[in-house]
Amino acid sequence: MLFSGGQDSTTCLAWALARFRRVETVGFDYGQRHSAELKARPRVLGAIRARFAEWAVRLGDDHMLSLDVLKQIGGTALTDATKIEMGADGLPTTFVPGRNVMFLTAAAALGYRRGIADLVGGMCETDYSGYPDCRDKTVTAVAEALTLALARRLTIHTPLMWIDKAATWSLAEELGGVALVDLIREETVTCYEGDRAHRHDWGYGCGVCPACDLRAKGFAKYKTR
Repeated sequence: MLFSGGQDSTTCLAWALARFRRVETVGFDYGQRHSAELKARPRVLGAIRARFAEWAVRLGDDHMLSLDVLKQIGGTALTDATKIEMGADGLPTTFVPGRNVMFLTAAAALGYRRGIADLVGGMCETDYSGYPDCRDKTVTAVAEALTLALARRLTIHTPLMWIDKAATWSLAEELGGVALVDLIREETVTCYEGDRAHRHDWGYGCGVCPACDLRAKGFAKYKTR
């Protein structure tokens, strides 16, 4: 389970815990500008173990892998002091080229050593920032390539691929009730600035960056359902 400590990956973790007998988590330190998400990971995992007894027995080891080559390559607002805006190529400057491909490859290699052939990720192309490595065709191609490279069938599950942020909030409630929604609001970090100082009804964040905007609009729509 690719687990960043954000809203989407926490919802996907709940989805995995509801379906698999054992779920291991993996996060990545790639030289991101802030460590807020990395700090959120143990808080969220601890809260799940403490508040959801049925899931706690299924939640296995957590792993942290270094992919600081992404920092060395640089050129993105998530690793460098670059303004968050649309780039000349039509993609936001928060796009980290190859990030999800590297994440999935590293997770698949780890899974190979641990006898795991199912990966779960929070990629979505319905309500997102336009990243090409979040698209279903990309994920499907990576799964096929890794199946060939590892000489065994690898399945990549993307529960959020075809739903928007409002439906993501609803899915969290469906899986874990209001308790999970509250956990996501209080403990997860989605903000590109890693802001934990400003509290909103949808959680913490700067309230200005594209990630906060998506999360806030999705929460408002979810509350009207």
